[in-house]
Amino acid sequence: MMLQNIPLFSNLSEKDLAALTQRAATKSYPKNTILVSEGDETDSLFVIESGKVKVFLSDHEGKEIIINVHGQGEYFGEIALLDDSPRSASVMTLESCRVMLISKRDFEECLSQNPSIALCLLRDLTLRLRTLTDNVKSLALMDVYGRIARILLSMASEEGDKLVISQKLTQKEIANRVGASREMVSRIMKDLATGGYITVKKSGIIINHKLPENW
Repeated sequence: MMLQNIPLFSNLSEKDLAALTQRAATKSYPKNTILVSEGDETDSLFVIESGKVKVFLSDHEGKEIIINVHGQGEYFGEIALLDDSPRSASVMTLESCRVMLISKRDFEECLSQNPSIALCLLRDLTLRLRTLTDNVKSLALMDVYGRIARILLSMASEEGDKLVISQKLTQKEIANRVGASREMVSRIMKDLATGGYITVKKSGIIINHKLPENW
């Protein structure tokens, strides 16, 4: 059962999990589909069964900055469950996705019978707030290179004596995450590759050595 693997619902009984799953709607979306637009009045919780999405903000000229990326087993849209305000950000699929939609009414009914969910939700919101604070601090106090290095290190996992980002990450995506131009990102990534600090492959990025303090 998908929901039992989500920390938010892990303490529910099998009966409650089955009831919530039965009421939820499951949908599939192709890559580059907008699931939520900033300002929408929708109020469902989205649970990602497979695939990956980006949460972003954009202006009228199409410039965007990525706030977060969520993958399998994660969820988004939880703020809409707590208030009646419009969506605060947009969400788009980065690859083909299958998501489960839980309505605000069903969530509130589940919450009334299982108060422990509220504590779990509060912890998740606190973690996301801390992450957002770190991102704002990075944008305000770090130069572009510092922000790029931070993103690369935060996404990498240890594999032997190297750090590996095991997903395709385009220069445009990096630029949108760090609030910089693609051209600037391209120059920095090229210099890091030329210096042997990173190896860029189709499947991801390998960080071969400790990244330099400055660029």
